[in-house]
Amino acid sequence: MHFNPYGGSGAQVAAALATLAQDDSVSADDVLDTCRAHGMTLTGITDDEGARILDWGRRLREVFGAGKADQVELVNRLLLTAAVRPHISGHDGKPPHLHYAGEDAEAVERVQAHSAGGLAHLVCEAPDRFGLCAREGCGIAFVDTSRNGRRRFCSTRCGTRVNVADHRARQLSA
Repeated sequence: MHFNPYGGSGAQVAAALATLAQDDSVSADDVLDTCRAHGMTLTGITDDEGARILDWGRRLREVFGAGKADQVELVNRLLLTAAVRPHISGHDGKPPHLHYAGEDAEAVERVQAHSAGGLAHLVCEAPDRFGLCAREGCGIAFVDTSRNGRRRFCSTRCGTRVNVADHRARQLSA
């Protein structure tokens, strides 16, 4: 499945922040590294900004865990909070692409706009291609970019663990 580059990156940032927000020991540096790993060009964030972005991640997590009927409303609330102002940019020699926050926006606003915009694209274009890992106790948020779009787990490892446990349970009951 191919997502447009901006929506795809924004959705991936949203998933990463939704997962990161589960952990109370996450630092501002961890948040910054996560955003950068998904293509955001943030120069740095303060501890306060890191905490605000993690709070945002908890709101993003609600979307990943919501039923299809609630996703649109939740994303619309995120878009209102994010004060999204779309514009086309062509910086750093890149071809024209969509931004949802101005270059002068603070880091928190940029993260909010980027992740809310990415989730909006995802909910509109592929609402069945994201969620929380189905392995009990995992809870990692993911965006399904697989060919068939039937992922239930965040990774092959989690899927294998569930399948092996199910197999062993069947063997014991047989």
